[in-house]
Amino acid sequence: MNEGQEELVRLRAAIAATGDVVYDWDLVNDAVLWSGRAAELLGRAGTLVGDGDAFNALLHPEDLARRLKALSHHFTTQEPFDCEYRLCPEPEKTIWVHDRAFAQFDSNGRPIRMVGALRGVTARKQKEAELEYQANFDQLTGQLNYPRLRAALDQAITYSIRYDVPGAYLTIGIDKLSLINDAYGPNAADSVIVDVGRRLKRSVRAGDVVGRVGGDRFGVVFANCPPGDIAAAADKILQAILYPEVLTPAGPIHVTVSAGGVSFPTGASVAQDAMTKADIGMQEAKRSGRNCFVPYSGTEAERVGQRQLISRAKRLQMALRSDELFFAYQPVVASAGRQVDHYECLIRMRDEDGTVLNAIEFVPVAEQLGLMRQMDRRVLEMAVADLENFCDARLAINISGLTPADPGWLQALTKLLSHRPEMARRLTLEITETTALRDVQETAQFVDSVHRLGCRVSLDDFGAGYTSFRHLKDLRIDCVKIDGTFVRDISHSRDNQLFVKTLVGLAQGFNLDTVAECVENELDAELLVQGGVGFLQGFHCGAPATVKPWEKPTRAVAANEARGT
Repeated sequence: MNEGQEELVRLRAAIAATGDVVYDWDLVNDAVLWSGRAAELLGRAGTLVGDGDAFNALLHPEDLARRLKALSHHFTTQEPFDCEYRLCPEPEKTIWVHDRAFAQFDSNGRPIRMVGALRGVTARKQKEAELEYQANFDQLTGQLNYPRLRAALDQAITYSIRYDVPGAYLTIGIDKLSLINDAYGPNAADSVIVDVGRRLKRSVRAGDVVGRVGGDRFGVVFANCPPGDIAAAADKILQAILYPEVLTPAGPIHVTVSAGGVSFPTGASVAQDAMTKADIGMQEAKRSGRNCFVPYSGTEAERVGQRQLISRAKRLQMALRSDELFFAYQPVVASAGRQVDHYECLIRMRDEDGTVLNAIEFVPVAEQLGLMRQMDRRVLEMAVADLENFCDARLAINISGLTPADPGWLQALTKLLSHRPEMARRLTLEITETTALRDVQETAQFVDSVHRLGCRVSLDDFGAGYTSFRHLKDLRIDCVKIDGTFVRDISHSRDNQLFVKTLVGLAQGFNLDTVAECVENELDAELLVQGGVGFLQGFHCGAPATVKPWEKPTRAVAANEARGT
């Protein structure tokens, strides 16, 4: 046996050991040669698949188009071919395979040959499916679990607010389930839980969502359900559970449930609030004798507040869609000379009556409705537009706690500034200290990415989260903003003076710039300057103003940056 033959034997042995199947596909003549345990993997004990059409015939109908698209992309771009799909070599039998290959091309760029390997991944796919099921569904009943039910409720409430369509959420609790468990055993109790879940599903509409909240409780999300229809929907559920008796291993058991509910968005504008209020109603139903429905009824003040929240939420969604958010610019001045160094961009929104709303009046609404990522993206776009139109603009923007972990936001920043280093140097991103400390490693990676573009990063509310030397070293930020709690009226507080002195010393040890927020009088300002604070911000230095503080736009600068000059 010569050296080439020995190498071939070793190669075949290695292929057999891995369990992979190697194929050599002659694309010109459409002929496929196989190596390894091809018959075993493909499920064909007899003849093997000998051409591309015959192999395609084995593919699951839902996966054929995806594989053909991946092949076309590979032939067009010559990027690596990597695809997972299902084979159906026999009726009622499905095999998952991982297909990796590369093609050879002639001088005209046409593919003429393709060599690749198939690996059976059915066991892995089954495990992934099992884990996905466990993450989304209750193991006992097969209904949605609590996280998925809450997500469905969040989605329903958001839709309800946007399109002014009422809905409802009900909590259904099985009465005296603990007594059933004690008297007849856990198998009987489990049978009751499973049967109640089935009856719930049958008693609601196809578009309604049923899930198990936990223990003896279920939740139902009713879409497009006016407040006047909730009681009728609840009564239908009560009757479905009441008759007939539930069959269990211990015999038939008479079962009742108690229900509480709340209408949304008038009664609740976020999922957690709706679930809490419906649960309160259910507990009241149990106290009222069980086997009944009690709607949640809050105080008049709560209802007025809820209506205001809904109105604010609608206005915020409209503002985000129509670009009606705007900035108020507050100057940050250098301690030496009190000249403006840059401006912090504070987000504002105009209410329906023309009133200008501060961030504290609508940002919590954005957080409740899951709109913070969208708002952060809009703030970035607005700031970059100012930097582009005004060559003198030096800006700082606040980002939410979600942004450091949001790859989409970082991609947007990169797209906007990767070829504009002069603009990037004029932008500072402010991250709250509590956000930075939540995951120091993740924040540090975010800061590194931002630095590569040329932007600066400031740690806001410095002192609120008790940052250590190690944290400052790991985060590699450029500036710290001392929390206003320790700055306000500092001239009359020895404790604040000592605390700020400690914070400034910590920052100076890492050669970081320092900004004192909430400076409201000259006495405090002088004390901070003497204590080594580099920059001041507050009403004493300048109030936020919606008028842009720069001169006329300089388009030439923007044009040069676009050309990369």
